[in-house]
Amino acid sequence: MLSDEEAAVLAAVDEAAVGRTLLELVAIPSVTGSPAESELQHHLAGRLERLGLDVDLWSMDLPALLADPGFPGMEVAREEAWGLVGRTDGGADGPTLILQGHVDVVPPGDLAAWQGDPFVPRVTGDVVHGRGACDMKAGLAAQLAALAAVRAAGVRLRGRVAAHFVVGEEDGGIGAFGTLRRGHGGDACVIAEPTAGTVITANAGALTFRITVPGKAAHASSREAGVSAIDGYLPLHRALARLEAERNRDPDPLLAEYPIPYSLSVGTLRSGDWASSVPDLLVAEGRLGVRLGEDPAAARAALERCVAEACAGDDWLRAHPATVTWPGGQFASGRLEPGHPLRDTVAAAYADATGAARPRERGATYGSDLRHYTGAGIPTLQFGPGDIAVAHSAREHVSLREVVDAARTLAVTVLRTVGTK
Repeated sequence: MLSDEEAAVLAAVDEAAVGRTLLELVAIPSVTGSPAESELQHHLAGRLERLGLDVDLWSMDLPALLADPGFPGMEVAREEAWGLVGRTDGGADGPTLILQGHVDVVPPGDLAAWQGDPFVPRVTGDVVHGRGACDMKAGLAAQLAALAAVRAAGVRLRGRVAAHFVVGEEDGGIGAFGTLRRGHGGDACVIAEPTAGTVITANAGALTFRITVPGKAAHASSREAGVSAIDGYLPLHRALARLEAERNRDPDPLLAEYPIPYSLSVGTLRSGDWASSVPDLLVAEGRLGVRLGEDPAAARAALERCVAEACAGDDWLRAHPATVTWPGGQFASGRLEPGHPLRDTVAAAYADATGAARPRERGATYGSDLRHYTGAGIPTLQFGPGDIAVAHSAREHVSLREVVDAARTLAVTVLRTVGTK
């Protein structure tokens, strides 16, 4: 059942403004690490100020964050990174709910795969297409709409809402990490990642690895005088496949619906610099899934042990072993404490705000900022518009109806979490 205040806030959700906001956000090409990432932070800071929030927009101290022992890694070089937090005024008598979202998007990839410019949003009926439309500018638009509706309805909050808009989620989470290190926190957090009509209460982790395989160079006409690093890599590739199978036995029930809950994938192979030479080096880079509750150090040790054992079983690699390093993003797993009321609050808010059935609970196989917040002791889950299945692809899109439903859900969640006066 909706209270009078909740009904008033739902009536204040401006559906047309939701669509306009999403189109504006998609049009800013905020690729991870690019200047537009910073541009979008400043754009959003202006929006939060116009909503009457107390805004903290700051240039992050990158050297200090990179030197922090807990730094989560980074995939791209950055000259700057901006943090952004907006908080509602007053409300010191109640809890603080964080609405969190990342502003960065992955590169568009092959432009020929898109129907037009990926950063010129295309609308077909109810659907918005474009890079970042789903992951996760739809979530940002829903959060802004929820904040605007609470303000427009004139509801006085007992607690506070804090919008944490962050950079760098796609390559490790420097934005969330720096925001928490600055001292911004709360009593609960909802991240508006695309959840396809479910409530996600746990994320697997993901660690970027690099395997360097040595060979011995020779002219291709006398290749028997050399040792191809490509051939040296093959037994390692087979060993990694066996390791993935071992690590996916008996997954956590929240991830049991996925064919491969903790994937181990090699994304790039680089070897050789001349067609008529035997390559003396191969570099493989990939992603290792971290099981729920697993210490990332234990996951690293498992892959390193796998590579060492494969090298021990090969004549060349036994004397010239491959090496493993861990560059780039390092995502630990994270989860909401089982039975925490935030899950039921969001699920009930969705049902009451939309008239649909309560969304089911599940986990996600990818890493996200959720683990930063749960690691800081802040109960956190993910709920937002769109489906991760189309993210990072030229098929990326989101339904505006889903964005509006998410905005309505978040608005009711705010009132039920922080309370009203």
